[in-house]
Amino acid sequence: MSRTSLYGWGRTSPSVADVRTPSSEDDVASELASSGEVIARGLGRSYGDAAQMSGGVVLDNRDLGGIGPIGEDGTVTVGAGVSIDKLLATSIPQGWFVPVTPGTRQVTIGGAVAADVHGKNHHVDGSFCQHVTEMRMVTPGGAVTVSPTSDAELFWATAGGMGLTGVVMSVTMRLLKIETDQVLVDTERFAALDGVMSAMASGDANYRYSVAWVDCMTRGAHMGRSILTRGEHAKHDEVEKPTLHEPKGARLAVPFNAPSGLLNPLSIKAFNELWFRSAPRHQLGEAQSLSTFFHPLDGVRDWNRLYGRRGFVQYQFCVPDAAGDAIVAAISRLSSSRVPSFLAVLKRFGAATPGPLSFPMPGWTLALDLPVGPKALPGVLDDLDELVLDAGGRIYFAKDARLDPAKVRAMYPRLGEFLAVKDRVDPEHRMVSDLALRLQLTGK
Repeated sequence: MSRTSLYGWGRTSPSVADVRTPSSEDDVASELASSGEVIARGLGRSYGDAAQMSGGVVLDNRDLGGIGPIGEDGTVTVGAGVSIDKLLATSIPQGWFVPVTPGTRQVTIGGAVAADVHGKNHHVDGSFCQHVTEMRMVTPGGAVTVSPTSDAELFWATAGGMGLTGVVMSVTMRLLKIETDQVLVDTERFAALDGVMSAMASGDANYRYSVAWVDCMTRGAHMGRSILTRGEHAKHDEVEKPTLHEPKGARLAVPFNAPSGLLNPLSIKAFNELWFRSAPRHQLGEAQSLSTFFHPLDGVRDWNRLYGRRGFVQYQFCVPDAAGDAIVAAISRLSSSRVPSFLAVLKRFGAATPGPLSFPMPGWTLALDLPVGPKALPGVLDDLDELVLDAGGRIYFAKDARLDPAKVRAMYPRLGEFLAVKDRVDPEHRMVSDLALRLQLTGK
C-alpha cells in the first residue's frame, strides 16, 4: 500500500489515494469489504479522472494477469490486468488480432471493458464488449460470472460503466483471424471538411477500418481540410513479405515536460501544414504495419509530456447521422476561436450496445486534443457541450475532465437503468471514482 498522486493521461486533475495491488479474487473481495470507497485502475490511459479516488483506495489491476490458449475459433480468456500490447504479442504470431483496439495498445483488458473502447472499425464491428462472451468480476456482493445471456443487465452495465459496478478479473473474448501483420491502406487528401464527410458517409461501408485526421486551424474555403485513411487486413498473397511479427515497442521517448506554450497556434498550424502536405493526394493499397496503422503514437513513449505541466484536454463527442452539421459547426467554432488542436480525429459510428452508458450511436464522432492554457478554451468547450446536446449527442466519459453534471442525464437518458443495477450489486456504494463523484454517477 502506498499514498500516491494519480492523474489521467491528460494530466489535468491529480488526486491522492492509497494504491494497492491485488492478485486474486480473495484479495479484491477483501479490499471491497474493508476499504471504503474503491476504484480499479489499469495503465492510466483514460484522459481525465476516471481511475482515481481522492482519499480512497485505488486497486492497480496489473497483477491480474494470464493469457489462456487461443481456441480454433479465436476464443481466449485474458486476465483483466493484461494490456492489449501483451495480448497482441501473444496473438499476432499465431494469426490473431484484437477485434477492436483504441488508438493505443497500452490499455489493460479491464480498462477496455470499463470504457468499452472503440476503434477505427466501429461502423463494422462495434465496440470492444460486443466481442466479449463472458466476464469474471468481483462486486461488493461477491464474485460472479456474467455474459450477454447470464445476468445481461450487469454485463452491459459493466461494459462502459467506468469500473463502477465491480472489479473485472478476467475476460473471455473472440479474436479476429489475420493472415499477415500488415494492413492495405488507401489514403486520400481533401481540401475541405465537406469532401471528407461525403466520402466517409458514402464509402466507409466498403472498408473495415476508417479514420480521418482533420485540420482544425484552417478557416474559410479550406476549413477542416483532412487526410482520410481506410484499410483492410492484408491477406497472405497481397503483400511481398507476409510475416506475423509481434508489435514494435516505443522507439522514441519524451524525457521531460515540454515548456509551457510549445504547442501554440503558430506551432500547431505549422505542424498541420507539414502533415497535410506530406500526405499523398490519392494512394491505394499501401502496405503498413499493424503498429503504424493502428497505434502510431505508441512509437513515442510519454508523448503526453509534449503538452507541458498544465496538460491537455481530450474532448470526444458523438452525434447522430442526421446531425452531421454539428461536426461542421464544432470545427468552425474551434477554428474561429484559434484554440489550437494538435490532433483531431473523425470517425463513423455504427449501432450502440445494449449498455445504458454506451457512448457510440450511429453517426459521427470527433475527438480533439486541446492544450490547457488558452483563455478561450473553457468557453469554447462550454459552447461545444451545448452544440452536442442540441444535436442529441453525448460526451465520452473516458476522455472527460470537465463536463457539467447537469448535462449528463440529457446525454445519457438511460442513466437511471445503470444506477438501478449499481444499487443492486453495490448497495453501499463502495465503487466510486473522482469522475463518478464529479458527474454524479454514484447513485448516492
